[in-house]
Amino acid sequence: MRSSPAGRPKRPPRAPPPLSTPPAPSTPAPQPLFVAGRGNLGRTLATAFNAAGRPALLTPARKGLPSLIRSLESLPNAVVFLAVPDDALLAVAERLSEAGGRISGTVAFVHLSGAQELNALAPLRANHPIGSFHPLQSFPEPRPPDSLHGVVVGIDASTPALLRRLAALARALGARPKRVTDSERVLYHAAAVFASNYVDVMLATAVRLLQVAGWSEKEAIAGLLPLTEGMLATVRRRGPVRALTGPVRRGDVRTVERHLAALSELPTSGESTAPTVEQYRMLGSIALEIAGEAGLEPAAVERMHRALTHQAAATRRRRGR
Repeated sequence: MRSSPAGRPKRPPRAPPPLSTPPAPSTPAPQPLFVAGRGNLGRTLATAFNAAGRPALLTPARKGLPSLIRSLESLPNAVVFLAVPDDALLAVAERLSEAGGRISGTVAFVHLSGAQELNALAPLRANHPIGSFHPLQSFPEPRPPDSLHGVVVGIDASTPALLRRLAALARALGARPKRVTDSERVLYHAAAVFASNYVDVMLATAVRLLQVAGWSEKEAIAGLLPLTEGMLATVRRRGPVRALTGPVRRGDVRTVERHLAALSELPTSGESTAPTVEQYRMLGSIALEIAGEAGLEPAAVERMHRALTHQAAATRRRRGR
């Protein structure tokens, strides 16, 4: 048998046939979302979900319920957001509960109220996960999707799984989920009213004062908004105590007395409306507490307190005549 010539390279061993590549794991389809209610919040939320790649169907809350129930019969993983007024939540929940076994027990129902507890959806609780999803934002009109970026969303749920889903959906919108339990909810919503609705009320009062002084509404708003926006920017940087400025913070008693005297001469806008001077006195007393925290000397605090209460007593005496 002849050997191979010296120096002739040997053939490399044949490579084994390639192994078949395992299929990539399939990405689960987005869980179907429904927003029942076509008000400002409902339309904003549906638009934001769709923009974030979470398909959501917007449907009427009352006339659309039969169609919604038919859709849910074949969608066991759906989440339904009920964007209806607080007073309508219980009635809507009762109508949905009447569908019984037509809707899978894995379908979740979530209200968008800031004030209502989970049991606002009590008729659904025995057979379905229920939750709450409240963007801490005002909706005087439908807002664009990016209006929810950075906004806190108060969430809660009857099951851990739904709580995780709601947190993930909030993050998908660019928002920040924060659990707000039933025991916290009333104070949470009251705080929201102070930070939003009552700021608007105070600005409305300020606008009316400038109108009494001869300004137009447009001029008043244009003049006051930069002041308000600057204050909010300072609160963001320094917190509310260190952001406080003005005559109460400085202990400027004479200026406060002049304000109260001028305001006491204004007519009230109705029997049920607190006179502007009393609003000023009440807010001044609250501001005085904050001024004390911020470092106003105790003697100055006492002088300001006397000025506020003395003017109030004088106003009451004038009315009694």
